[in-house]
Parts: sequence; C-alpha cells; structure tokens
Amino acid sequence: MVGGALLKEFGADAVGTCWRTARDGLVPLDITDARQVDDLLAALRPRIILHAAAQSNVDRCELQPEESYIVNVEGARHVASAAARIGARLVYFSSDYVFDGTAGPYPPDAQPAPLNVYGRHKLEAERIVAALKDHLIARACGVYGYHPGGKNFIMGLIARGKRREPMKVPSDQWGTPTFVGSLAAAVRELALSSYVGVVHPVGPDYLSRIDFARRAADVLGLSADFLEPATTSELRQPARRPLRGGVDNRSTQARLRTRLVGVAEGLAAVRRRLDQDRARP
Repeated sequence: MVGGALLKEFGADAVGTCWRTARDGLVPLDITDARQVDDLLAALRPRIILHAAAQSNVDRCELQPEESYIVNVEGARHVASAAARIGARLVYFSSDYVFDGTAGPYPPDAQPAPLNVYGRHKLEAERIVAALKDHLIARACGVYGYHPGGKNFIMGLIARGKRREPMKVPSDQWGTPTFVGSLAAAVRELALSSYVGVVHPVGPDYLSRIDFARRAADVLGLSADFLEPATTSELRQPARRPLRGGVDNRSTQARLRTRLVGVAEGLAAVRRRLDQDRARP
C-alpha cells in the first residue's frame, strides 16, 4: 500500500520493486539477497531510494525472529550499503514501535525503547541507515487507506463490517493514524529536500484503536455493533504492544508545505474510493 502510494506520488520517473512475482510493471527484488540489491541499484543509479519493504507482521516477527532479522535488519543493511556505493539518498520507513508506549505520542528526538522483536529490529535498521551521510528516517503509525486486497486495518474493518463478523479491537492502545496519501505526499516533499534525520509524517490526531475503528465505521456507513473493544492483555498477542504509542508530527509538519491530514479527512478519502468501486458495473 505504501509503495503503491509512493509510486503514484513520484510519478513516471520512479521504479517500483516487489518480492517473488513481478506485476503491474514492478521489478522483482529480494532485499535479503545482497547481490540482487547491488546489481539492480547499480543498473538504475537512482538519486533517491525509498525503502518501505519489511516483514511488518509484528506477531510473526516475535515468533520467527530469525526471519525478521534477515528481512528487517539485513535487508536494510543491503539497501544502505548499495545506497552508499552509488551515492543515493536513502529514505527508510520505520515505526512508532521503536518506543515502549509509556509516554506517546513521541517527538523525533525521544529515546527509543522497543518492547518487541519487530521494534528492536526496526531500531537496529534505523541505526544502520543513520550512519549514511544522506538519509531520511520516516517513522509512521497506523497507516491506512483504500487498498483492495490489502491487509491494512481499514480494509479488514470494511470486510468484517460487510459480513457482520465480530472484530475485536484494542481499547487501550493509542496511536496517530496516518492516511497513506498524506504520508506519500509528505515523504516526497521531504525526500526532495536536503533535510537529514528523523521525521514523523503522521496524522495529527491521537486516539485509541477502538475509537478510530468506530469513527471509520461511521464514515464508511457501517454499523459499529460488530466492533468489540478488548484490552491488550485479553487479546493474548505473542508480541507486546506499546499502549500509549504513536509519534508527534508537529516538528515535521513545521518543515512541510504538505498538510498531514487528520482522521476525518483521511477517512472521507477512503469513503470516496469505496463509493467509486461500488459504482462500477
């Protein structure tokens, strides 16, 4: 979803990659294979590399830490090394999960303290990227958007809401939901700037996941009675979650002409795309 939004935002000059199978003009690339990464980037010689690839299933990372390390750390190392060799600017996408969730939303200069394997590996990758002379680390949180076939929270909510299938949603996890279109536009502006360091191109709203789910259901025309609030401890997820997570966008917004939109505007955009799909024969 993020990669697709970035391709759309950067336009015809951008080249997108995918894992396993090429589709829609994307170039196959396995970031865990250093030679593949070197060969492709040496051939393309991009000015900017946008590294949004990851194993982002937090519970899978907890249960399979070796895989997470290979993809999320070694993969980032391969991309960073190749970027250094060709002199490209590297934009790395990280997460609010580098924080412990005791005092969110966090500013870019807050001290990381990850609770789980995924967060530790994203932080390790951040440090690899930060060693480069020309880099940008973009931390995101709760990215959502209309992405048919995708697995983001909103698409899961739409599918379950249509089926009237109960959906347990954490009532004690807080974050800063981020509309993918706004994220991509902000990252483009920042990537084309000379700024080096950490940015938080997320939405301005700070709310619990259950409150976000209820607002989404309302905007999308779904009855919210299929949503079941649950505490994190009740969900018994393998990986610990930061409770008061999220990242603060204020210093990043101050650098931008692009406006980082809130939940109301982002969900309205999702509703428009949903209505367009419903109207197609």
